[in-house]
Amino acid sequence: PLLDGIRVLDLTNVLAGPFAGYQLALHGADVLKIELPGAGDLARRLGADRQLSEDLLGASFLAQNAGKRSLTLNLKDDEGRAALLRAVRESDVLLENFRPGVMDRLGVGREVLMRENPRLIYCAVSGFGQTGPLRARPAYDQIVQGLSGMMSVTGTPEVSPLRAGFPVADTLGGMAAAFAVAAALVRRERTGRGAYLDVSMLEAALTAMGWVTSNYLITGRPPRPMGNENFTAAPSGTFRTADGYLNIAANRQRQFATLCRLIGRAELLDDERFAHPADRKAHREELRAEIEKGLAERTAGEWEEVLADAGVPAARVLSVPDALGLEQLAERDFVRTLPFPDGRTRELRVLGSPFRVDGEPVAATAPPPLLGQHTDQALAELGYTPKEIDTMKERGAI
Repeated sequence: PLLDGIRVLDLTNVLAGPFAGYQLALHGADVLKIELPGAGDLARRLGADRQLSEDLLGASFLAQNAGKRSLTLNLKDDEGRAALLRAVRESDVLLENFRPGVMDRLGVGREVLMRENPRLIYCAVSGFGQTGPLRARPAYDQIVQGLSGMMSVTGTPEVSPLRAGFPVADTLGGMAAAFAVAAALVRRERTGRGAYLDVSMLEAALTAMGWVTSNYLITGRPPRPMGNENFTAAPSGTFRTADGYLNIAANRQRQFATLCRLIGRAELLDDERFAHPADRKAHREELRAEIEKGLAERTAGEWEEVLADAGVPAARVLSVPDALGLEQLAERDFVRTLPFPDGRTRELRVLGSPFRVDGEPVAATAPPPLLGQHTDQALAELGYTPKEIDTMKERGAI
């Protein structure tokens, strides 16, 4: 594994931080999830299955914590803080996504922790970053989606602003954090220096918006919502077929010509409205109507095969269950089945890494932990005796 031998202390909750820790765990890091005794990560109570949430195994938690170990520590207790400091001395990375200032108030801020371990990579994930006038504001995915401008360019003019159908800002923040940690580990390998990483979900969201933000910054033209259309080209969007929807991205002249011939509308190539790429963008709605007349003759699945085989980018618009059932993902072993943490007889299916290493798929090999499941084990690894562990339990430190 790429991160074999790296120990990560994961003090994060809900999604952005846990997602970052999960990406590191997938690639072999020993991720020790530090949770509040008796409560744990808030995500343990989140998800579509009420019984799982009541059992502190919420679907939201199960999705982002496979392969991690759980150590409960009360950081408001002197012994709990002392245990964290001891763990920091033995660790490579610390992830946290508290509001800025919370770790300092607990007495375990970055300066304290990096004095304990100058080689520590301290990664703080927050909505807006550790500095600036918004630093102390609470931030959830929807807040960041709105503030970043994402919602203003999603949907059609009639329904915008519209939230993306999944917590994209959280996920992007988590991916940015995992990348930052990996980069910092490379520098530490060369120099021996630790790092302080300040990850902003807002900035990650704006970075990911790519051409939407860059077109405004460079040309001064504000973007607008265009539904399923691609503002850079036409025909490039979502089209009706005989039985469903098909995405087509015929961005090049050759692709457009091939598309017209295959759908039986070769005459469109001689239509002055569609002669030049700029003309096609100016008349995109008329072009859509003409293309859909040809597409009405076959199903989305049939057109996908015909067009893709001819070099025209095209694919069906699928539901999430259908997407997860694609043979492509099965062939690459992307979805893995794990045992349930508490042994109950039902499948736990989780996603693996989005990239392979040396041709091999990467996925979690152990289920998510029960709350505090590894507390005794982790403390023993840090040198605590059974008697000391019992005493810590009695005082509520763990």
